[in-house]
Amino acid sequence: MRDRSRALLLGCALFALAAVAAALVLQHVFDMRPCAWCTFQRLVYLVVAAFAFAGWAAGASVAALRAFAALAAVAAIGGVWAALHQQLVAAQAQSCAFTFADRALMQLRLDETVPWLFMADASCSEANVPLLGIPFALWSAGAFVLLTAGASFAAMSTKAPRSRRPSLPEVPS
Repeated sequence: MRDRSRALLLGCALFALAAVAAALVLQHVFDMRPCAWCTFQRLVYLVVAAFAFAGWAAGASVAALRAFAALAAVAAIGGVWAALHQQLVAAQAQSCAFTFADRALMQLRLDETVPWLFMADASCSEANVPLLGIPFALWSAGAFVLLTAGASFAAMSTKAPRSRRPSLPEVPS
C-alpha cells in the first residue's frame, strides 16, 4: 500500500506541474493573458506539487507520507476554492485588482521576482475564456478536485506497519 500511495503522490506532483506548464504554454505561446486569480492558482498548484513530492520522498516514514499527502490535499482544496471563486465571483467583476489573490502575490513579491510565472495582466472577466466550451477556471477547479482525490487517497490508504508482537492466545470460556 505504501508504494501505491507514493506513486499517487508522485502522480499528483507531476499533474500539478503539468497544469502550471499548460498555463504557461497558453500564456506565452497562445497569448492567453492571466488574471490575479489565474496566477494565484499557479502558486497553489506549486504548493500541492511541493507537498506531494515531499510525501513521495518521505516514503520510508508512513507518518511523514500521510502528513504530506494530507497537506497536499488541503492545498488542493484551497485550489478548488480559488478556481470556483474566480468563476463565480471574480469573473463577474470588471477588475480583480486588490483582491485576496492580487494582494497575496504582491505581498510575496512573486509578480516582481518571477514575472513570467506570476505577472497578472488581464482582468478576471477577460482571463476566464472558454477552452473547448468550458471556462478556464472550471478546468482548473476540475484539476484541483482530481488532485484532492489523489492526495486524499494516498493519505488514507497508507497503513502503518504492523506490530511484530505476538498476539495473546484466546482464553476459552
